[in-house]
Amino acid sequence: MSRIVAFALRQRIFIVLLFAFLIGLGVISFLRLSIEAYPDPLPPYVSVETVNPGQSATETERYVTIPLEIRLAGIPNVRSVQSISLFGLSTIFLQFNDNFTYDQARQYVLDRLERMGPMQNGAVPSISEDSPIGEIYRFRLEGPPGVSTTDLEELAQWVLKPRFKGIRGGVGMTIWGGKQKAYDVVLDQRRLVENGLGVPQVVSAIKHSDGDVGGQLAYFGAQAAVVRGVSLIHTGAQIANTMVSPNHGAPVRVRDLGKVIAGHLPVLGISGQDRTKDVVVGVVLMRRGGDALRTVRRVEAAVGRINHSNLLPPGVHLVALYDMHHLIQRTLGTVLRNMLLGIVLIFAVQWLFLGDLRSALVVSATIPFALFFAVIVLVWRGEPANLLSIGAIDFGLIVDGTVIMVENVFRHLRQAAGTPTQVPEDALRRGGLRGTLATIYRASQEVNQPVFFSAAIILAAFVPLLRCRAWKGTSSVRWRGPMATPSWAP
Repeated sequence: MSRIVAFALRQRIFIVLLFAFLIGLGVISFLRLSIEAYPDPLPPYVSVETVNPGQSATETERYVTIPLEIRLAGIPNVRSVQSISLFGLSTIFLQFNDNFTYDQARQYVLDRLERMGPMQNGAVPSISEDSPIGEIYRFRLEGPPGVSTTDLEELAQWVLKPRFKGIRGGVGMTIWGGKQKAYDVVLDQRRLVENGLGVPQVVSAIKHSDGDVGGQLAYFGAQAAVVRGVSLIHTGAQIANTMVSPNHGAPVRVRDLGKVIAGHLPVLGISGQDRTKDVVVGVVLMRRGGDALRTVRRVEAAVGRINHSNLLPPGVHLVALYDMHHLIQRTLGTVLRNMLLGIVLIFAVQWLFLGDLRSALVVSATIPFALFFAVIVLVWRGEPANLLSIGAIDFGLIVDGTVIMVENVFRHLRQAAGTPTQVPEDALRRGGLRGTLATIYRASQEVNQPVFFSAAIILAAFVPLLRCRAWKGTSSVRWRGPMATPSWAP
């Protein structure tokens, strides 16, 4: 500490230039700082999802979930394993401790799944999309009278979702409410028997009729045309005209075996607003580690382009319900206003009690210097700030050492008598300090050790928060779903 003080007193111009440089660099870093709304306290976790159509919850657990848990066992730094087995769907959550980053955990699971090979029932496990940390934007899709929620849900699913999914920093969009459009084929058992057909043949015919078939080239002199069989299904009438069997030259179509009804899939959830019971709501999620402020600005720009273009039908538009941009801006405004108020109050109190302008300026300048230096470190390490950490700034912890040092220096400079002799004169001569600089050096020697140890004690109290080691253990929780039966049941 003595050498640092002596160097600062000898190289005063360099210290002032360094101070100005760090303040400027701090301002630039603050403009580039990633600010999140809330901190993400969860350790890395990876979700493995497997679609197993037509299988009950018990079969899904027996043939998919349990084999996957066995093959994924042994991955290092796994804290807990949880699994959910539902009708046709298996989901396994692997939660890791803080020794792994999210990318490392994801790579370990990918490597293990690649070495597994295909499962016995043909199901293919896959890792879910990048881990989201929460919603940053929510909107409602509104339309004119006569537009059903089924049509709005279809627009959200096929028009809006791909565009929001492509926004840099976002994971995608989740759709709430509305009814997902579907076509129901109601077959007549008597007609099936008369034509010697069964339900699997009808399903296979509809499945294979939904697609294009490429052919060869048909030449017409010097020109050539591509021969293609186009049979994509867009309407219920096309399903009804699908041929199921030739039946000795008389084609049997779906309409000859039953009827096609426009409907929707079973409703598993509903979303309402005010007095409207069923509305279509889109929730935009942000990728883990993304920049919340910049990402939500991109979402706002995308919403503006969609509303002012011909992408949606006339009268259909997006109405914002929640925008994290407003939360971040308001909180940042409050934090900056309180910070400026704190600097002014500290400056006023210091000037009022000491009556010295330079001392008050030195003390108050400590606050922006400390904050901008912290911002520089955050940007350098690639760590985001959040509204809780920014709003929990304690000015007392920042300026207490400076106040003690400045007041002791001010007292020594104002003393009419000679300076204390706690520091030997030969030490002053070695430092090359004389006059006022020597007085400042003597004053700093009296308090530098207590100031240093008080700051070290404060830092020691915050050390456990910098790196919280998660408890290293493993556990397994399995939910078989509402239709499953216990494995010990007969």
